[in-house]
Amino acid sequence: MDGMPTVLCLGSYFKGNAFIRMCKSLGAKVILVAKEDVCDEPWARESIDEIFLMPDLTVRPDIIHAISYLARDRQIDRIVALDDYDVETAAALREHLRTPGMGDTTARYFRDKLAMRVQARDSNIPVPDFVHVLNYDRLRDFMARTPPPWVFKPRSEAGSVGIKKVYNSEEFWRTLDTLGDRQSYYLLEKFLPGAVFHVDTIISERQVLFNIAHRYGKPPMQVFHEGGIFTTQTLPHEDHETLALFALNRQVIEAMGMVRGITHAEFIQSNEDGQFYFLEAAARVGGANIDELVAAATGINLWEEWAKIELAHLRRESYELKRYRQEYAGLILCLARQEWPELSGYTDPEIVWRLHQKEHHAGLIISSPSHERVGELLAAYERRFAEDFLAVLPASDKAA
Repeated sequence: MDGMPTVLCLGSYFKGNAFIRMCKSLGAKVILVAKEDVCDEPWARESIDEIFLMPDLTVRPDIIHAISYLARDRQIDRIVALDDYDVETAAALREHLRTPGMGDTTARYFRDKLAMRVQARDSNIPVPDFVHVLNYDRLRDFMARTPPPWVFKPRSEAGSVGIKKVYNSEEFWRTLDTLGDRQSYYLLEKFLPGAVFHVDTIISERQVLFNIAHRYGKPPMQVFHEGGIFTTQTLPHEDHETLALFALNRQVIEAMGMVRGITHAEFIQSNEDGQFYFLEAAARVGGANIDELVAAATGINLWEEWAKIELAHLRRESYELKRYRQEYAGLILCLARQEWPELSGYTDPEIVWRLHQKEHHAGLIISSPSHERVGELLAAYERRFAEDFLAVLPASDKAA
């Protein structure tokens, strides 16, 4: 491609500065279209050529009209969603402007929890039993054959937002009564107790070039709804569970039709049968500072590699993943009683990252060549965080 390519980034939430900076360093023009309420966040303004603000990036046709207006005198070469809430919007814009990249159908597999489950089940990928909240006879049949509790999930929220446990049919029907015509935007799923894992992946031209697996301490849904301390730790690289997760993750990526970019997928290992089940996948960098966690274990910045992939494809060049380490890292986060928690008392040399610029949150990342050392430190820090910082608030209705 001749000239300077233009990458348009959608940002309903503040994230992705590393992506923006890498695009600029690789010779691209960067346009950021952001939600008004994140305007004052510390965006990488030195790497952004133009910033435009809107009240809501998800309202159509407003966003389509706005970006089409920009395109009258700008050649937009790539459209990138920096946040999960923008994935479907970016896909709709690509379809409308005929810009290369993920379209509407594939985007639904990474946003719509019903669509991704149906696609996984049809591809022989194990998923917890589920039913669309649509036909009442099918709902009654599901509840009759599936012991409670069940998990009631909105189809297109991010992470654990809006998810709740339902303990009996009466509670379910009462919940349904409050939704009115919104009922079909939900699904009901068998609750599987078990450990939850995430696999973060780099894909280029349908090939998995990098993946890393971590295990959450408590399941994210439990932390989101009940409060507590969030932890996640790199799995042993050659462990049989790690290899099983990688294989299942590759099946998911193939089934969902991911061509290039970054995915964050979650799996649960059932306490009942020990089998891994697919929970959900997102076509984005994982939230909750998981990008920093991956960088601590490997030296790979997922945002930067994503930018390299997009621009390599745009320029018809080959993308090559840089060499990386295979070490171990652990992340610990919690809501804090203090506005600005004091972390200076945590002095172990394995600490490689501290959470800054987020009020009422405490967080650390540790890194070591030893899996056991990371586990020891995480366990000790979890006890200390509970005493030093931990605050518990009602679950938010928005993703972090």
